[in-house]
Amino acid sequence: MKKKIGVVLFNLGGPDQLSSVKPFLFNLFNDPAIINAPYLIRYFLAKLISSKREKIAQAIYSNMGGKSPILEETINQAYRLEKKLKNEKEDYKVFISMRYWNPFISATLKNIINWNPNEIVLLPLYPQFSTTTSGSSLMAWKKEVRKNKYNIPTKIICCYPKNKNFILAHLVEIKKTLNKIKNKNNKKIKLLFSAHGLPERVIKRGDPYQMQVEHTVEEIVYNMGKSKLSYTICYQSKVGPLKWIGPSTKNEIIKASRNKQIIVLIPIAFVSEHSETLVELDIEYKEIAKLHGGNQYYRVPALGINKDFINALYSLVIEKSDNSILNKKTCGKNYKKCFYNKFLGNK
Repeated sequence: MKKKIGVVLFNLGGPDQLSSVKPFLFNLFNDPAIINAPYLIRYFLAKLISSKREKIAQAIYSNMGGKSPILEETINQAYRLEKKLKNEKEDYKVFISMRYWNPFISATLKNIINWNPNEIVLLPLYPQFSTTTSGSSLMAWKKEVRKNKYNIPTKIICCYPKNKNFILAHLVEIKKTLNKIKNKNNKKIKLLFSAHGLPERVIKRGDPYQMQVEHTVEEIVYNMGKSKLSYTICYQSKVGPLKWIGPSTKNEIIKASRNKQIIVLIPIAFVSEHSETLVELDIEYKEIAKLHGGNQYYRVPALGINKDFINALYSLVIEKSDNSILNKKTCGKNYKKCFYNKFLGNK
C-alpha cells in the first residue's frame, strides 16, 4: 500500500456572506495572536471592534460580490497542488484549513482523521512567517490536535520567503504587468512592494516577518537585474492607535503620484486575492493616487494558481520542511525568541 500523506494549507479565511462579516471580525480580533490581552479584555474588545467595524467591512465585501474570494482561491490552489502531487509514489491528499471562518481547523482535522494518513505536512499560505498568521494557525492546530488526542508524525513548513519558484512566480507576474505599461513620455516607474503591516512591538518581540518580506523583495529585485530600478517596500492595512512598521503604502502612493511616476503595486505577502488587494489596493488606493496626480496605476495580481507558485508549494511538500525551519538566517538576531522555535520547543 502507498504511504498516505495529508497536506494542510493554512489561510486566513473570509466571510462567505455579508451576515458572516461580524462573526468573522470577532474571531479575528479574539485571537490572542492579534490582541495580546487577558481573555475577558480581549473578548470585550473583539465584541466592540467587530460591532463598530461591521458596516464598514460589509461595504468593503459588497465590492467583492458580498463575500471574500479567498476560500475559492485556496480551493483552486489545493486542487492544482494535489494534481501535481499525484505523480509521486506516496498518496497525497490536500486539505484546507482557515483560521477565522469556515472551514475551521476543527472540521479539517476531523476530515483528516477520517482519511487516516500516515503523516501530515502543515503548509501555511503565508510565505513570510509571522506570529499573527502562520504562528496563530500552528498554535490553533496544536491545541486542536491535543484536544482530539491525535498523535501522528507531522512536518511543519514555517516559511519560504526566498524559495526559487516563489520568487520566479513573482517575477513572471511583475513582468506581465510591466509589459502592459504604455510609457510614451519615458516616465519613471515606481515599484511599490506592499505587505500587510504589523505593530512595531510585534517585530521587536522577535517576529521575523518584516525581515523576511525584505528578503523576498531583495531576491526579486536582484533577479530582475535592473540597476536603475526604483522600488520601495511598504505596508498597508493599519488599524488601531499603535505605531506600525512603515513606510505606509498609502503615503508612498501619494509621494509617487505627486512625482508623476508610474505606480506598480506588488502584493508581496498575499498569495490570494481578498479585501486588501481587491478593495484596498484596487479601489481605495487607486482613488488616492488619482487625487494626487497619479494617472498611471497598475497592480500586479496575487500569485493564485500561477504555475511557478504551485511548483513552490509542491517542492516544499516534497522536501517536508527540512530547509524551512527558522534559524539565524531567516529569523535574525532575535531567532532564539522566535515564536516558531517556541512552538517546536526549541531553546
